Amino acid sequence: MKLVLHNAWRSSASYRVRIGLGLKELAYDYVIVNTLQGEQFSDDYRAKNPMAQVPTLEIEHPGGAPVMLTQSLAILEYIEERWPELPILPRDPYLRAKVRMLAEIINAGIQPFQNTATIKRIKQLGGDDRAWVQSFISTGLAAFARVAAETAGAFCVGDTPTIADCCLVPQLMAARRFGAELDPSCDLLLGIEARCLALPGFANAAPERQPDAVPPSPRAPSGAK
Repeated sequence: MKLVLHNAWRSSASYRVRIGLGLKELAYDYVIVNTLQGEQFSDDYRAKNPMAQVPTLEIEHPGGAPVMLTQSLAILEYIEERWPELPILPRDPYLRAKVRMLAEIINAGIQPFQNTATIKRIKQLGGDDRAWVQSFISTGLAAFARVAAETAGAFCVGDTPTIADCCLVPQLMAARRFGAELDPSCDLLLGIEARCLALPGFANAAPERQPDAVPPSPRAPSGAK
């Protein structure tokens, strides 16, 4: 079986899946979808992902037609069920539900408000897109921290990384990108993030380490206009 991940370097949802694949130590082919140039809207890509979003996991079976999975949490659940070794969900049913709860706080409670399409629409309507995003990120991560405090060990739920951590690290990246202010309760999350980033599965999935990463623009010299 061959795995092909169609994704974009800075996409939070793509980042989640790269982390999950890394934690599972699963090899995959990296296919770039340049969302800034609108490649997700091509007919070829829409045939794979009708929502024209990233990521898409293409699963190639020997002798059969490839199948597609979209939506990051569905992909993470699939690789957990297909390759249960190196689990990213706890065995305990309650703790499994807590992992999914935390993941959905980000996936359903924050992510839709910071998606590129949403930001573009806010700009079209004349709104302040950064102020719009910041409020949702700040309140969402504060809620995540309160829930995580009930189960956190070294990671969000216990002492091994789970799907919740796969969602948290990309969301903290987005918080910095959009300049969101973090509640003091989020210190718990920053500690978890540091422990995550010390693991190869997280470090290798980082946006800046991807083949399509765009280097940050050089800052103007002090005093330059």
